[in-house]
Amino acid sequence: MGCICFKSLRLKPPPSITSTVVDSQDDDDGDDGGQYPLIFREFSFEQLRIATDGFSPGNIVSEHNEWVPNTVYKGKLGDGRRIAVKRFQRLSWPDPFQFIKEAEAVGRLRSEHMANLIGYCSDDSERLLVAEFMPNSTLSKHLFHWEKRPMKWQTRLKVALHTAKALEYCNDEGINLYHDLNPYRILFDKVGNPKLSCFGLMKNSHEGKNHSTNLAFAPPEYLRLVDSALAGQFSDEDRTELMHIASRCLKTEPEERPSIRFLMSTLSRLQRRSELWPTSVKRLMPSSSNKKTKHATEPLKLTPFGDACLRADLCTMHEVLEKLGYGADDDVISNEFSFQMWTGEMQENMDHKNHGDAAFRAKDYDTGIEFYTEFMYGAPTVSPTVLARRCLCYLMTEMFSEALSDAMQAQVASPEWPIPLYLQAACLFKLDMEAEAKEALRHGSALESY
Repeated sequence: MGCICFKSLRLKPPPSITSTVVDSQDDDDGDDGGQYPLIFREFSFEQLRIATDGFSPGNIVSEHNEWVPNTVYKGKLGDGRRIAVKRFQRLSWPDPFQFIKEAEAVGRLRSEHMANLIGYCSDDSERLLVAEFMPNSTLSKHLFHWEKRPMKWQTRLKVALHTAKALEYCNDEGINLYHDLNPYRILFDKVGNPKLSCFGLMKNSHEGKNHSTNLAFAPPEYLRLVDSALAGQFSDEDRTELMHIASRCLKTEPEERPSIRFLMSTLSRLQRRSELWPTSVKRLMPSSSNKKTKHATEPLKLTPFGDACLRADLCTMHEVLEKLGYGADDDVISNEFSFQMWTGEMQENMDHKNHGDAAFRAKDYDTGIEFYTEFMYGAPTVSPTVLARRCLCYLMTEMFSEALSDAMQAQVASPEWPIPLYLQAACLFKLDMEAEAKEALRHGSALESY
């Protein structure tokens, strides 16, 4: 992302700046006309006053009331760059050195999943932060104040995943506490990508005392009040899993909350399933025609693995998959890993795969899921065999929708390999979709006949 330069706490008097009035919302949503280096710096109060047109009420972009006393303004610097300026109450941050220390710590962070901090102002009793401006409003507006159409399920998962990635980055950089994570803290850039506001990384301060505002939680009955506008965009299993994860994140004891890495892994899987959900249902649904075609009435010629999938004989399926090992479709992956291992870049990730294989052989399916997931998170490309093995692990642990998702991804990765189709059939039988399961068996049998 480029280097971050820190300048002295006091700059020379700023050059003459022409007053810049922020234009209409339509203009604000446009491009700034170029890319600007993300250099952290100190601003004078006068620079920010001019940039926000005298802190005009028309430039306020934040919620502001007695519970949210600090105000965020939109503004434009003399070079045309759009900025967001957070102005704290006068009683906040009485110690300027503490404020500057906190701001510099946050200012060192640079992530594509965040609206990054680019500067601060500590002038007399004034305390202000300056961040990248995100023109497409907050998650709160898109969730609760939409007029034309609601936010889609897939987009909501993207928001959750990108937020988890931003939090993981902060944690890796030594900042492991985000204050007041709520829909107003998630912003959208000019192309609609979600970004986590950097302002939440600064402690809330009032009269010199740091604090966090109250944590909120959803009552159990709320788990049944998913937005009705999302009907048909997700499975019941996905809904339940996401609500379960959300409830775990609100646990008061740290050891009861999931790790960021686990959240990223789970949300990535949910996002992939959301991308497959509409197409997979359409692709696997039987034809509406009542006419029976010739191939539909012909008896299936199944291999031992296909027959095991027909009978949902999971033990035989495990035995066959273990004997198959890694096929030709994984040769490219192996070659790429060999090079990366030689450079020392992927040894740890390859260890995840080996541990997953060992757990698979030992029929320790929960551990297999964990290590295969870790492997795929860092793998340079998709391994159809790993997907097939994790699919069976999911089947063994009665996570049938997750298993179906892996089987479909394996088919995409290796279209001529019949195993994914047979696995889809086994998953569909478990999901009481018998007609679709038989159709998948037929396609798998047809592939093997070539």
